[in-house]
Amino acid sequence: MTEQQSTTEQILRRKLDLLVRTGCLLMESMADTSRIMRNMQRVEAFLGLPEKNVHIYVNFNILMVNLSDEEHSFSKFQQVEKHSVNLDAISAVSKLSWKAIQDDYSLEQYEEELEAIARRPRNYTEWQVAIGAGFACGGFCIQFGCDWPAFFYASLAAILAFRFRMYLNSKGSNGYMNIGVSAFVATILAWLMGLLSANPSIAAALPQFMHSDTPWHPLLACALFIVPGVPLINFVSDMLCGHIEVGLVRALNVLLMIVAMSFGIAVAIFFCGIDNFVKDLSLTPHHSYFVFAIAAAISAMGFSMIFNTPRRMLWVVAIGGIIAVCTRNFVNLGPSNDNIGLDMGLRVGSFVGSAVISIIATRAMHWFHTPHQCLAIPSVIPMIPGVLMYRALFAFIEMHGVVGEVTVAMYNAINASLVILFISLGVAIPNIFVRRMVTPKRKKKLLDMVTERRRLHGEMVDLSKI
Repeated sequence: MTEQQSTTEQILRRKLDLLVRTGCLLMESMADTSRIMRNMQRVEAFLGLPEKNVHIYVNFNILMVNLSDEEHSFSKFQQVEKHSVNLDAISAVSKLSWKAIQDDYSLEQYEEELEAIARRPRNYTEWQVAIGAGFACGGFCIQFGCDWPAFFYASLAAILAFRFRMYLNSKGSNGYMNIGVSAFVATILAWLMGLLSANPSIAAALPQFMHSDTPWHPLLACALFIVPGVPLINFVSDMLCGHIEVGLVRALNVLLMIVAMSFGIAVAIFFCGIDNFVKDLSLTPHHSYFVFAIAAAISAMGFSMIFNTPRRMLWVVAIGGIIAVCTRNFVNLGPSNDNIGLDMGLRVGSFVGSAVISIIATRAMHWFHTPHQCLAIPSVIPMIPGVLMYRALFAFIEMHGVVGEVTVAMYNAINASLVILFISLGVAIPNIFVRRMVTPKRKKKLLDMVTERRRLHGEMVDLSKI
């Protein structure tokens, strides 16, 4: 092998390494598979790799890139070390994949910026994230019908439990165990606060602004910071786009997270002897639309902080949450429950609310120069059907062999699952249709940019020279 051939092969292997590292960063940040493929294909074009010879394999825990023809085959594998939602990183990689071609980056420039994105500190401190997560759960509690003192009780329990989960994660303990422990801690804290608030002598000693008429509602919302909204929506998107294998792994991961959360709550229920009060709570909202709008904005911004959404986008996501929740409520509620609306039910309302915000996001992503996922997903999280999930959980835990118990439990579980599925479909379907409409234009734009790079640099990778 000549020295020139050796140098060419080293450059080729470096390009494959950059390509697979780009995909791994996106997978670690919880991007959906279609986005990972699109970004890697743009980076592949920037690197000058012949499209017909490049084969990309995406799995939840490992990525592979192969470049081969009749005489050569070069492969690069890389393991995905972690999975943590980071919408800021997803947005930054998407911008980099276009900018590298447009500004004619060198390999050194691209690698430097890619590493900067990977090492970039998160936009919020740990306590800021914990407080955001706590208030997000408080916003859920308002949607379930609690008053504002109970909002703060739910928020406090969630803040402390979420911060404890972050501490456990930093010590390297098992992620599913950390979920169970944090759900246990959140439920215990909410129960203690409810116990104190419900005690007449203690309640009388509290200032008026701390008195709650709904002291038990925080138990419904205190652990909802664990709900895996992004993996769930990614699972539906992957399945609809034909990425079945990755979608099924995401679904299994979601299931394990929910099981861990349920286990922690169940242990707290048995430990505290909590009665199945959930059956007595109404699913019908009784607050005004203004109050629900405030709660939705708080929840959307709180989850955005967990997802590391850029600070400049918080107000946008807050508006998105308001639109999604108020649309859902208008379609869901109606004369049958003494409300203003179309009275079409929770499933239809959830689908319409998520679809409306997804359609808006397909346009807004061009205004704010950020991916659809970064706008739509935090906006729809406040619509998660927490009361139905808890009713199903309590029904399964409290079974005593009475006729109809399984039916009630399954009804709530299936109803909650269907609502979550409709939310996911509402987010995914408009994005998929719009993406297919704009794909030809983007491909033409990419082709023109690649043609210009080839005019400047020639054929960047020629396997016949290796």
